[in-house]
Amino acid sequence: MEALSHLRVVEIGSSAATSYCARLFADFGAEVQKVERPAGDPLRSSAPFTPGVQSAWFAFLNFNKSSIIIDADEPDAIMRLRTLIEGCDILLDGRDIESAECPSIDVAEIRKRHPKLIYLEASWFDREGPYADFVATDSTVRALAGLIKLVGPAEGPPFHAPDFQAGIIAGLWGFIAVTSSALERVHGGAGRSWSLSAFEANLALSEYHTFETFASGNVMRRIGINRFWPFGPPTGIYETKKGWLGVTTGTPTQWQAFCDMLGLSELRDNLALVLAEDRLPQMDQIERLFMPKLKARTAQEWFVEGLKRKIPVIPVPEMSDLLVDPEKRRRGAMVPVLIGEEHGLTVGSPQRLTLTPPRRGGKVPDLGEQQGVANARTHPSGTAFRFDGRVDGDRQPLHGIRVIDFTMGWAGPLCTRILADLGADVIKVEAIQYPDWWRGVDRRAAYVDGRMYEKTKRFSILNRNKRGITLDLTRAKGLASAKRLLADADVAVDNYSVGVMPKLGLGYDVLRTLNPRLVVMSMSAFGVDSLYRDCRAYGSTLEQGSGLPSVIGNPDGPPIMSHIAFGDAVGGLNGCAAALVALVHARITGQGQFIDLAQIECMMPFAAPWSIVHSISGAAPARYGNRHPEFVPHGCFRCAGEDNWIMVAATNVGMWQRLANLIGRPDWAADTSLKYVEARRALQEVIEAAIAAWTLNRDADEAMSELQTAKIAAGVARLPTDLLKDRHLGSRAFFQQIDHPFIGLHPQPSMPIREGAGPYVIRTAAPTLGQHNREILSGLLCLSDAEIAELLKEGVIGTAMLSEEELAKAKNVSSG
Repeated sequence: MEALSHLRVVEIGSSAATSYCARLFADFGAEVQKVERPAGDPLRSSAPFTPGVQSAWFAFLNFNKSSIIIDADEPDAIMRLRTLIEGCDILLDGRDIESAECPSIDVAEIRKRHPKLIYLEASWFDREGPYADFVATDSTVRALAGLIKLVGPAEGPPFHAPDFQAGIIAGLWGFIAVTSSALERVHGGAGRSWSLSAFEANLALSEYHTFETFASGNVMRRIGINRFWPFGPPTGIYETKKGWLGVTTGTPTQWQAFCDMLGLSELRDNLALVLAEDRLPQMDQIERLFMPKLKARTAQEWFVEGLKRKIPVIPVPEMSDLLVDPEKRRRGAMVPVLIGEEHGLTVGSPQRLTLTPPRRGGKVPDLGEQQGVANARTHPSGTAFRFDGRVDGDRQPLHGIRVIDFTMGWAGPLCTRILADLGADVIKVEAIQYPDWWRGVDRRAAYVDGRMYEKTKRFSILNRNKRGITLDLTRAKGLASAKRLLADADVAVDNYSVGVMPKLGLGYDVLRTLNPRLVVMSMSAFGVDSLYRDCRAYGSTLEQGSGLPSVIGNPDGPPIMSHIAFGDAVGGLNGCAAALVALVHARITGQGQFIDLAQIECMMPFAAPWSIVHSISGAAPARYGNRHPEFVPHGCFRCAGEDNWIMVAATNVGMWQRLANLIGRPDWAADTSLKYVEARRALQEVIEAAIAAWTLNRDADEAMSELQTAKIAAGVARLPTDLLKDRHLGSRAFFQQIDHPFIGLHPQPSMPIREGAGPYVIRTAAPTLGQHNREILSGLLCLSDAEIAELLKEGVIGTAMLSEEELAKAKNVSSG
């Protein structure tokens, strides 16, 4: 039985977000009917193309679905569509992004007759707010979301990544919303109706920078290609004797090991350079010292050496490298896809459930083609989760689910934060000896005594709505308490290096005996069975190794990263999605399972279209810089003032003609030859110069207003910190003010998925260290006051982080 084979999904309209959401359902066995107009989904015409002139982007989004043609001009069109929807479980609606000539239907009326229907409506900006009527593209949305301005040369222009990111991120959020409802609905109750803003969905990637700047008050800026504020080098991609090497040194130990590896003792011994942020002011001098040394060996040789020294380094692959990597095929990261008569390879589902795994590849439906689906439609009997058989409209969909959270940093805590936001009882497990490192890696007495670890905004943002407990898992009593929590839990999540949990005595072989219905997820960098499983990695490492940098930037330039820690947020979203799929299966059957989520594989979908094209044609992916393979003109243009920019795109002939008139070139608008993209491409430099002259004398927001009034896709390239005062987000109450005992009132981002006009309310601030020790140990584990006092005395629990000196003393006592 496939995990979602009991579900029928109908997809209408044309949007990457709803298409990717539906693809994820198809991956796990759901029957997906894609409704298309007679001319087909407009995404069938999206670049890049295979040699057979098939859209690789459409192929990636749509394999394993069926296609059904409904002509809106036919008299029975509305009835056919209504009948199709009334026979499904889930309706995914992308019409607000592109209607694709879908017949007009009253979804609210259908839901009255079909109350179990789960509905998701996707849009660029949702239906309310100043941006509600904006026309948009993937790149203009990401510009507004603060995801472009920090990328590229310091002098500009900012670099945008190819147009496949916003839709994938939004699709993941849509899948999370709908699957949480499917989980809730298994044993009865009504479906839920969700709205999804693609713009707000992509803020999950920029929230780290937004709140780091808010906390520090520093001026965030673009500091160069493969450089990212606020971290100094080495954090980026560097040239070697052969190939490019991704390097990240996030801790003092890693920085010192990197210096030792290159024989740079003068850097290692400089105490002013120990922390990454302290190296930022001297980045040019530091890079001048180490970059020449990296050219003495190949990327692969440095990788082997870095692995020995526990430094997060990775060779930066070309697309061809990924396609021939046997591990990628073995793990299902690369899977076969059939597009018409063309056989290729594309990126498979990264949600690697081991008991009910996703399908490994499939066929892209021809227009109107029905593909066979072994759809069970019935549930085998089994031991269900705690559930009372009804759905309370005021209750969140994951009410009654308990999650034991062993994660740290960004990726894992984001996964569990979303589960908590959706109503799960998430218990975060830390230790006073080794708390979550996002509380800070500084163990000096002044930092610890001042309880600065309770004041970090990034930790607060990622751990709201959770309860917190401290347990030293290296001690028998701490381990025993953890096992008791897990015995009655539904999900356990960790993002430690592979081997840590088994070494602690919490491997899956132990946990499944303890609790057969437990879903256990490992969110490691490369996967538990990977050849690279012992590699250290950050979110930056994951992007560096994903293949994405090889398709970003100018044709003659280096591979380019597009985020300081892209892989973290993406891994968190995929982890949440995977956990929910496994929970659906567990609720139906009573069977838990292990999820081997490799975060590097979560990054690969962003380069998936090129994998298809390259696997069929052998041609290296084209890099366009800020231009576009399909839209001309397309680019990032300077506006009045210092470092102000705007993304502009003409996605069709009408938009091009309106743009030409707006910038004072009515002759271009009237020139019939320029209706064609290739004709405009021949004049691309001239057209771009005219747009640049027009934007240069305008305030960025004024330019966006003029362009949007003319229905031309445009978005100001915002800094992440600008989002806190964004008028659209302000009108939608996206940032909620939350009080924390050590931080005070501070803003927190809402989820981009809503059931009404307002966001889900954030219930509680992030826990202080060990805040809920007594509540959990007494209330859930029934420990007496005396037993709790003994744990405190022995250092198994506590509420204060140990300093470096205290930690060393505790180790000596323990070993003695």
